[in-house]
Amino acid sequence: MPPLKLYAGRKAKHKLHNSAFSPNLFTHFLGASGGPKWFVLAGLDKALFAHFFDQHFNHMNIIGSSAGAFRAACFAQRYPAKSIELLAHHYSRMVYSKKPTPYEVTQKARELIDHILPTAGIVELMENKAFTVHFLSARCKGLMSCASKWEQGLGIIASAGLNNWSRNKLKYYYDRIVFSSKPNKMFFYDPHQIPTEYIKMGHNTVVGALLASGSIPIVMEGTRDIPGAPEGIYRDGGLLDYHFDLGLPFEEGITMYPHFYPHVSPGWFDKGKKRPVHRSSYDNMLMLVPSEEFIASLPYQRLPDRRDFSTMDDASRIKYWQTVIKESERLGDYFLEMVQQQRIPELAEPLPFEMQA
Repeated sequence: MPPLKLYAGRKAKHKLHNSAFSPNLFTHFLGASGGPKWFVLAGLDKALFAHFFDQHFNHMNIIGSSAGAFRAACFAQRYPAKSIELLAHHYSRMVYSKKPTPYEVTQKARELIDHILPTAGIVELMENKAFTVHFLSARCKGLMSCASKWEQGLGIIASAGLNNWSRNKLKYYYDRIVFSSKPNKMFFYDPHQIPTEYIKMGHNTVVGALLASGSIPIVMEGTRDIPGAPEGIYRDGGLLDYHFDLGLPFEEGITMYPHFYPHVSPGWFDKGKKRPVHRSSYDNMLMLVPSEEFIASLPYQRLPDRRDFSTMDDASRIKYWQTVIKESERLGDYFLEMVQQQRIPELAEPLPFEMQA
């Protein structure tokens, strides 16, 4: 069985069948939140940005939230395969004390950024003419802007309640902040109308914006004092945009979305819920998803998860994660083979999840 499944929205499928398949068909790329789940896509990311998009001669927006933002920071550097390997290497080998404090976890995240995004990498990201990078974060209000764990815990409970009422009500606790490497010419259509602010990054903004996009509530300290950004406490972009439900300009081209699952949860508070995304957000999407057979071939027959830090000993966890990273090369090899055989349009199936108008 093939290790990779391809799914396309209606507009994307039409374009795939009526245009010559090439990297220039794609004008947007999405990278979702998900922490260590990303390891299953590491080999695919390398194939895409070191080989497939290496022949991309137009412009593409790379949009990332949390782990997706860390990936985006790698893609926009001069040697993306090397950067992706550094991210996989250092993230998979990260070790914490038995009961890590938010300070410790935050410092480990800063060290990870230092490894994958040196000064030269920041310059390459900011000056990349082909790719504009957008890091998504959530600027917090009320209880979610507090430092104490118990106040944040109450804020999370309140956020979940508001989200159950209406996703739009999350605006009482969060604003979406989009940090962009170039003056922004791309605006999201949010069917839930959560307030969104667009900020042009400077070279001294990149590290703070990237850290903010991955600052998990309770687990990490909130990020503040980001150069060029309004005052406030910034936390994980996945709070609002876990797997995305955002409209993008479709007339420009197709959106590519490598994803861990054949299903999506718009925001972090939708995990475990069956909240359908809007068709307008996915009509122009090509999703690349590991097949069920591929997942079943992995150790423990599942994806890596952040809970592995607490449920597995370090040696076992690192061995497991390293195996997944190695196996992920099969996804990249398969995709490039299908491109060479010009089979991508025929392999794209309809999106496998429920959507609303």
